[in-house]
Amino acid sequence: MLESIKEPWPWYVAGPLIGLTVPVLLILGNKSFGISSSLRQICAACMPANISFFKYDWKKDAWNLFFVFGIFLGGMITAHFLVNPDEIVVNPQLKEELAGYGITDYTNLVPVQLMNWESLFTFKGFVLMVVGGFLVGFGTRYAGGCTSGHSIMGLANLQWPSLVATICFMTGGFIVANFILPIILSL
Repeated sequence: MLESIKEPWPWYVAGPLIGLTVPVLLILGNKSFGISSSLRQICAACMPANISFFKYDWKKDAWNLFFVFGIFLGGMITAHFLVNPDEIVVNPQLKEELAGYGITDYTNLVPVQLMNWESLFTFKGFVLMVVGGFLVGFGTRYAGGCTSGHSIMGLANLQWPSLVATICFMTGGFIVANFILPIILSL
């Protein structure tokens, strides 16, 4: 039974399920789908109230914290019980290109050569994990939401700023993956 569960869901199942969260959230409670706002809620709950950005009634959106916790818990359960022991399938041409950068381990979703404690203390690891994480956080705040909030919820609501943000996310991702990441990996 568990063997059949270990296969990833096809796009035509997973995609509509993600898309259905939008009308469900709107119909059941007039709520918006998004993940990045939960960090602000956590900070508002834990930090002193003298920081003006965190002075708001975070309790009215506490449902979002449960939603994010459910995503985290689902990921942990999946990682522990439903892990596929097979190597991640990667296009042979991409595998060859990545081997040139020293990336050869495909046993995890993220290559171990890039994401581990030892590489965090190298220049390349610092740029990928710390600088990259900062830029993602800054971009999320600057755009007024994350990719899930804009690309799933915002586009479903026909919001012009979400279309602009999604175009920028996709353009930035293309540029980084094809031009900047090869430079960083060759360091």
